[in-house]
Amino acid sequence: MKFRTLTKTHAGRIILAAVPVAVVSTVLMAGVANGAVPVSFAVSGSQFQISATQLDGTGFSQYAGVTNDTAGKPHQVAIANIASANLADLCQSVVTDTPLGKVGLVITAGGGGKPATATDLQIGMTDLKGDSTFNNIRIGVDASTVKTSHKGAAGDFAQDADTVKIAHLEQTAWSTQASVFTLTGMHLKLTDGTKGCF
Repeated sequence: MKFRTLTKTHAGRIILAAVPVAVVSTVLMAGVANGAVPVSFAVSGSQFQISATQLDGTGFSQYAGVTNDTAGKPHQVAIANIASANLADLCQSVVTDTPLGKVGLVITAGGGGKPATATDLQIGMTDLKGDSTFNNIRIGVDASTVKTSHKGAAGDFAQDADTVKIAHLEQTAWSTQASVFTLTGMHLKLTDGTKGCF
């Protein structure tokens, strides 16, 4: 099977690697919380968790691919594209090894009935759980013909749908990127790394 490299956002990338996680994350997420900034990040050698009580999206596709961590090591992933997404009670967490030991970073947003929003969202994931509903889904289409702007390689298996709803979302990913990611009510905190989003 051929795997397609995860598409990079044209607006640019922000990489969380080789620098103190608290400083970079604070700068990045403060910018996101204040409005429209392009977001693409990978944590060096580490997967991270994403959860939400509800994801509502339009323009969905999914196919196989490859994404690289910041050391350049490739990882096989399922690439999910969502043109526009609302995420209620969003949580993102990662654990990083530092000279002082393990440090956890937890970011929450989108609570109180004001969901976080993302445009042109693309996720390179290895695990996904939740109760899903798809509208006008097509399963087994050629990845190069999916109805989203990002497409997979010709001949690869894919699926797409007009809309997607996922309740009780729990996801493990290597990479996430979006043209715009707005985190309403954002809260960032450091932990001892023993507890993530789930």
